[in-house]
Amino acid sequence: MWETIAGLYESVRTLISPVLLLDLAIIGLLFYRVLLLIRGTRAVQLLKGLAVLVIASVISQWVGLQLTSWLLSQVMTVGLVALPIIFYPELRRALEQLGRGRLFPKASLLPPQERAQAISHLVRAVVNLAERRVGALIIWEQETGLKDWSESGVAVDAQLTSELLINIFEPNTPLHDGAVILRANRVRAASCYLPLTDNPEVNIELGSRHRAALGITEQSDAVAIVVSEETGAISMAVEGTLTRYLDEKNLKQRLETFLQTRQQEHSLFSRRWQPGWKE
Repeated sequence: MWETIAGLYESVRTLISPVLLLDLAIIGLLFYRVLLLIRGTRAVQLLKGLAVLVIASVISQWVGLQLTSWLLSQVMTVGLVALPIIFYPELRRALEQLGRGRLFPKASLLPPQERAQAISHLVRAVVNLAERRVGALIIWEQETGLKDWSESGVAVDAQLTSELLINIFEPNTPLHDGAVILRANRVRAASCYLPLTDNPEVNIELGSRHRAALGITEQSDAVAIVVSEETGAISMAVEGTLTRYLDEKNLKQRLETFLQTRQQEHSLFSRRWQPGWKE
């Protein structure tokens, strides 16, 4: 009996080897990261449609619907070829996240006190511009570097203050046209040109500032703030999603929540790579 149990134990131990467990852990982590990446995007609906096709194909084969099964298999073959094109924004974002610092984190985030001061200056400037209906586009860089776009403008490299931002966007001044890019608590560059979103579902009423805000947040983890020149409305874009008609209180709360979440994610990742850390 003991020999049988020992043999069974050896078979199980051979089957579930440390290499196999590591392999399963890597696959599980990859699936988890993919789910986090596509959460809240159009890719979720596309995956649901793909899941429906897979289920329908399995059922049709099991029931014996030859023609339906053949048709679904052809559709899935075409779909697999089209997946890289359909999921191009998500794939690009995944590669950017891999390269920018989930494995190589950057300590570019502000301490709580400096973060609160920077948010205060930013919100004060945005509210002032909105009250006077002065158009503005402000991009706050996070982990994804925006060097390519900041180099398209004029280098500033000055301490972030509400007065500086207000002066930059004052009409008929040299730097008022284009976007301001912030890094930490400094104004990195002004009058920068940004990529416009190519999302066909964007409201046609939105102008170039809003489209640029969506475009840069689709390609990076930055947060973008827009002041409409026509209405004075304040909008905030994150991860390709635009929230419009914010007031001073809502804008401040959203910025604090967004930056605090980034700080927590960064801190959690840093602790996980420390020896002896446990969940």
